[in-house]
Amino acid sequence: MRGARSAKWVVSAIVVAMAATACGGGDDSGDGDGEAADIVRVDGGEPQNPLIPTNTNEQFGALVIQNVFSKLLDFDDNGEIYMVAAESVESNEDNSVWTVTLKDGWTFHDGTDVTAQSYVDAWNWAANIDNNQNNSFWFQDIVGYEDVHPAEEGAAPTADAMSGLQVVDETTFTIELTTPVSYYDYKLGYDAFTPLPESFYDDPEAFGEHPVGNGPYEFASWERGRAIELAAYDDYQGDDAAQNDGIEIKNYETLAAAYQDLLSGNLDVIRQVDPRDLPVYEQDLGDRAINQPYNGIQTIVPVWYNWEDTDPRVLQGVSMAIDRETITTTVLNGSRTPADSFVAPGVYGYQEGASGGITDYDPERARELVEEGGGVPNNEIAIQYNSDGGHQEWVEAVCNNLIENLGVTCVGDAKPDFATDLEARDADQVVSMYRGGWFQDYPLIVNFTKELYASYAQSNYGRFNSPEIDELFAQGDAAATLDETVAAYQEAERVLFEEMPAIPLWYQNVNGGYSEAVSNVRFTAAGQPVLTEITVN
Repeated sequence: MRGARSAKWVVSAIVVAMAATACGGGDDSGDGDGEAADIVRVDGGEPQNPLIPTNTNEQFGALVIQNVFSKLLDFDDNGEIYMVAAESVESNEDNSVWTVTLKDGWTFHDGTDVTAQSYVDAWNWAANIDNNQNNSFWFQDIVGYEDVHPAEEGAAPTADAMSGLQVVDETTFTIELTTPVSYYDYKLGYDAFTPLPESFYDDPEAFGEHPVGNGPYEFASWERGRAIELAAYDDYQGDDAAQNDGIEIKNYETLAAAYQDLLSGNLDVIRQVDPRDLPVYEQDLGDRAINQPYNGIQTIVPVWYNWEDTDPRVLQGVSMAIDRETITTTVLNGSRTPADSFVAPGVYGYQEGASGGITDYDPERARELVEEGGGVPNNEIAIQYNSDGGHQEWVEAVCNNLIENLGVTCVGDAKPDFATDLEARDADQVVSMYRGGWFQDYPLIVNFTKELYASYAQSNYGRFNSPEIDELFAQGDAAATLDETVAAYQEAERVLFEEMPAIPLWYQNVNGGYSEAVSNVRFTAAGQPVLTEITVN
């Protein structure tokens, strides 16, 4: 733990420090006694939505949420569960009831106590259909969800709370599920299952602009389009207390601009370099360069409101027309690994070669499949992507493969930023396909299949809808053991390659780095920097 220092002082120091843009790292500013504020500057982007955990399901908002809020539990680099705010999470014999016991002494950033009621109230609010939360479906396993979130369109809730959530005492609550779920403890490691303070309910809209969490950092400010600032929370009770005074998450229009700021000493941590900098960044940064795989995958996703009448063989053919090996080796400078599954290799349930050859490069077979399936709709493909994410080069390479091998028209459909890209997906305005990137919420095959391709999944922007797949997912959820659940989902993945809700491209690497101003920089298996561990030199 760092020595006692007022969080209010740190917030003020951050504001002053940000004005001193010519200075780097810990030289930004100080208090009246000349003590420097150790502020770490990391690249990011504009969150899509107000900063409420259950309304955030994209990377820029998640970077804030995951540091302002602490989860019940988390996962180490081997995918093993460890407790964070929870003392224990235990199930009954058949996994139908789970008991959560909280650690004592935790507080929100407004000084109020974190209690079992804080979790139960937050989850009930998020599940209620009237509150229109993106992540409400994460609570559908809980008894009484249908009472607060009726399935019938236009129907109103018949209850204010899910009956499956019960407070036992100040630090204990129980979760009763509609059917047993062997992996429910894994799900509790997702950001949606965090608590909210009582002040949230006074004005949820204002809260989204200035969230109050229970995590290692408290929210300081949000200058739209420029930066979000966080300050270390001195009364934080977790084991992962901040080893710096605060974080500035800087908004960049391009990864190339962020990299130049890193080289110039105006940025401390870059999470991903632009493809054009991949050939040089390791030489530029030396031992400060980071190149490591993480549990993430890149795909292209057809939107089924334009592809639903297309035979899946066409999409299998499109997949086999893409030369993943050459693109990852040349355009992406060896920084990615060609995918052979919908699931990342570090995730429990990954099967090598799960695609059964559908992700192999075979132009002749690709043309046969497309012809057998009746051809690409209008003989045209457009791949939507966000131009601020370093995707243009590989999108163009994929299109060139499709033009050459299938004789179709293929173009990139660039959106100026990730938020605009997501808005088009939300509004069902994607022309043909979109770039789909995913990194783990929890390290289990379920997270790479059900949370993307179930008909009811919020992140199913392609609007894929298969009763057979939904039933296979349900069978996996009802399995008695975790191993049986994984086996059922592996069977579901086999069927996914028959129906092709997406085309897996490659597995992701962290290709990032840090400045000379900071030390102790590492990234998780989800590809995110561990901001609390970074120290300013």
